[in-house]
Amino acid sequence: MAVAGNCRPIEDRGLLASAFMKSARQQLSGWGNCPIEWCNVARPEKLEALCSVIAGGDQLDYIPRGLGRSYGDSALNRNSGVLVQTRLSRFLSFDEENGILECEAGVSFADIVETFLPLGWFIPTTPGTKYVTVGGAIAADVHGKNHHADGSFGNFVLDVVLLIAAGEFITCSPSDKADIFWATVGGMGLTGVIISARIKLLRVETGFVSVTYRRTANLDETFNSFMTNGKAFRYSVAWIDCLASGKSLGRSILLFANNAPIEDLPIGLRNRPLSVNLRTTKSVPFYFPDYVLNPWSIKTFNCLYYGTHRNKQTFIDYDRFFYPLDSFSRWNRIYGKRGFVQYQALFPHETARRGLFELLQEVANARRASFLAVLKDGGAASKGMLSYLYPGYTLALDFPNTGTSLTQLIRRLDKILLKYNGRLYLAKDATMEPAAFAQMYPRLAEFQQVKSRVDPNNRFVSSQARRLRIIES
Repeated sequence: MAVAGNCRPIEDRGLLASAFMKSARQQLSGWGNCPIEWCNVARPEKLEALCSVIAGGDQLDYIPRGLGRSYGDSALNRNSGVLVQTRLSRFLSFDEENGILECEAGVSFADIVETFLPLGWFIPTTPGTKYVTVGGAIAADVHGKNHHADGSFGNFVLDVVLLIAAGEFITCSPSDKADIFWATVGGMGLTGVIISARIKLLRVETGFVSVTYRRTANLDETFNSFMTNGKAFRYSVAWIDCLASGKSLGRSILLFANNAPIEDLPIGLRNRPLSVNLRTTKSVPFYFPDYVLNPWSIKTFNCLYYGTHRNKQTFIDYDRFFYPLDSFSRWNRIYGKRGFVQYQALFPHETARRGLFELLQEVANARRASFLAVLKDGGAASKGMLSYLYPGYTLALDFPNTGTSLTQLIRRLDKILLKYNGRLYLAKDATMEPAAFAQMYPRLAEFQQVKSRVDPNNRFVSSQARRLRIIES
């Protein structure tokens, strides 16, 4: 993207004055619908309009925001500014030979898959929804079912064009202004506004994966299955029954998968290997009553799910494998208007068995139902200063927001996590305390030094950054 120089100051903007964006006050939340905050929201449609916000005189600080799929308050800014970038969503260039895509930050993973999968290219690593933007994926340094093999999204970002607080555009990469690049990758939007990026896509022969299902009886079997099978597969993930207890604690359904080559597909799929029929999206039309999701209803679901999934091998298209929940838009409404908190814990490999055993035991004893509980094996440490991943196991649990009683449980879980040198994921966090964050993220001071250079007056701030004291204000 040919971007250079500075945003023009207001008095020199001339014809750009009509592009000046005034923010509109509205309530926003993350995907967990908890917390909900009043913010001043700007939705620039052109780069000039975005510049006008940063160079403007409204005295607000801002946090960039994409499609709102971070769970807590990382893309909120209570009583201050939020920059929604979803209208800045152009493809800029594509190297068909090498699979290098240059695009604006507001491009979604859904856009990329729809456009480039028919050409034989897929996203190198993806979270469990395709409704995330490239800018958000970089800011959160997202990961997916292949992070034990390929690491996080930042490994596939070649460079980033960043608009910093001084109104300057800078290009940074792992080899040029590397400190700013690795503060931006995983930096939750606090270094500036990601304008565009170049990313390396993954070449695929088909839009299908070959999936092997394995059912385990307890946590030890689950770990042993990961260790025995994981290296042979690019993708691995486990649904785990977090309400099971006793000898069944940690029982799981594991999925191991590889991208399917054409010759392995059933004959009926070989003639259209890159043509995937997208599912009809159903919408959850209203917020469920709070009583619908409870330990009894979820225990019934868990028993049925565990009982109906046997060991088998099959082929699944990319949409069903990577994005099973995207078939239900607004599925977060099943938790009711109270919202929910996702607790995504990461334990190092060396302490994971003991740590996860204690954590699952605490959840089971508390009778706290998690409708979605996902366990994944992790690979090499991410390079971002505030990136989440290092070699270990991640467990994501969703808890209905029940106020004080949930907070008390989460504090107990935090103690277990800290005891075993674990950490929480910033893109999912809504509850972490500053002291715990500082202990979990030892490169915090390094990040703060870079931020103080590119944003000395804290123009880019989120509610999460204030809560965790990433910035002082």
